[in-house]
Amino acid sequence: MPNNEQNSEVRNPNEREDRLKKLEELKKSGINPYPDKTSRSNSIVDVLAHWEDLMPANKTLVITGRVMLKREFGNLIFVELYDGTGKIQLAFSKKDIGADEFKKFTKLIDRGDFIEAAGACFITHKGEKSLMVSGWKILAKALLPLPEKWHGLENEDERFRQRYLDLLANPEIHDLFIKKAKFWDTVRRFMQDKGFLEVETPTLETTTGGAEANPFRTHHDDFDLDVYLRISIGELWQKRLMAGGFDKTFEIGRAYRNEGSSPDHTQEFTNLEFYWAYANYEDGMEISQELYQKIAQDVFGTTKFKSKNYEYDLAGEWPRVEYCSKIKEETGINVLEASVDQIKEKLAELNVKYEGDSKERLIDTLWKFCRKKIVGPAFVINHPKIVSPLAKAIPGNPELTERFQILIAGSEIGNGYSELNDPLEQRQRFEEQQKLIDRGDKEAMMPDWEFVEMLEHGMPPTCGFGFGERLFAFLADKPIRECQLFPLMKPKIK
Repeated sequence: MPNNEQNSEVRNPNEREDRLKKLEELKKSGINPYPDKTSRSNSIVDVLAHWEDLMPANKTLVITGRVMLKREFGNLIFVELYDGTGKIQLAFSKKDIGADEFKKFTKLIDRGDFIEAAGACFITHKGEKSLMVSGWKILAKALLPLPEKWHGLENEDERFRQRYLDLLANPEIHDLFIKKAKFWDTVRRFMQDKGFLEVETPTLETTTGGAEANPFRTHHDDFDLDVYLRISIGELWQKRLMAGGFDKTFEIGRAYRNEGSSPDHTQEFTNLEFYWAYANYEDGMEISQELYQKIAQDVFGTTKFKSKNYEYDLAGEWPRVEYCSKIKEETGINVLEASVDQIKEKLAELNVKYEGDSKERLIDTLWKFCRKKIVGPAFVINHPKIVSPLAKAIPGNPELTERFQILIAGSEIGNGYSELNDPLEQRQRFEEQQKLIDRGDKEAMMPDWEFVEMLEHGMPPTCGFGFGERLFAFLADKPIRECQLFPLMKPKIK
């Protein structure tokens, strides 16, 4: 690097004050530092894609973007400009733009500012595609500096709070969210191609049906009514649609659960749920496996993944694992026959912490211990009725249900079943859930008696299935909070 280059990466403790002075100088010279319009003719990605046509034409282009690097070499300034689609080098020559404009740019423009630049394509003697600037104007003056080029934001808390800076400093994070958008686009197209109708169902509910989780509570002033943010993507609503004559529906939307945070859990997330009339859980397993394999190929370009130190391949047919048999194999406990005290003793022996003392919650805790040993992909089947309050019982074996979960890397990444459509049995199961609620179980399912009334009018045999953005996080091998643009954060203490 030449000795006369000025390094703009050096931190200045008075940076904001210096930039405020530059802002005032811009205003005094009659320049609006925050104009509302630009004359952009091309995005940077468009320029680079059509380089072979644009360069020989010597056409003046107008591009815009943020100054990511600024290097000064006497009468020449090189700038790296980024507009969200790509990066390109700009060359500012004192001879070409004039001494006054060159001085103004040198003195008043900093790394992080947004500018508009007009110029023609050329290639430097080092072979780098560049734009020789013939004119420029400022679009937005940044008062705070960007993170250092080579380090970015290293503290996780600051990365999430200032995600906009994280995206600028870490191109791989920027690309992750482009891939996530493609993930949901692929899911949506797949469901539509299979003949499913996209629907919207309420996010505010008087009862939180469709899952077992602790909900967020709020108040509706006009109705003077406590309501809850939904914990599933319209399960009980979409099943009402089955009763109303729709045969295939799906929804991609936000769910909310007032629970703890972990690498696999967050309080707000996106899920898909679909409902398919005249289908059962066997049909659900077939279509969900096809969907997961489609996501793998179209979004990630492979079926082979590594998540949390598990390596697995989504290709081929997936094996089936029986819920009760796996627990007995790993622990010696027959959950259908064991007492509450026996399950508690086993959990204590395994040094597994648990909350709640209902048999349902204890069985679920025991299962979560056992599932960690399953690499997957696999279908977990034959769940006990006690942990499946909305699933249809297996004919001839009423203690088990026609339910399936997709297991990947020791975790459940998808849940479906043949929907219970017997109104009398559904009423009985809701009554059991109400007993759990009365005993203080915050995750028990709230009964929805209007849903039971719908079932009494009749609902066809139906398969339902759902999964969330946890699948994307697993395939990307990232914590789920890393895969959210703006995860929930505690307010910053000033």
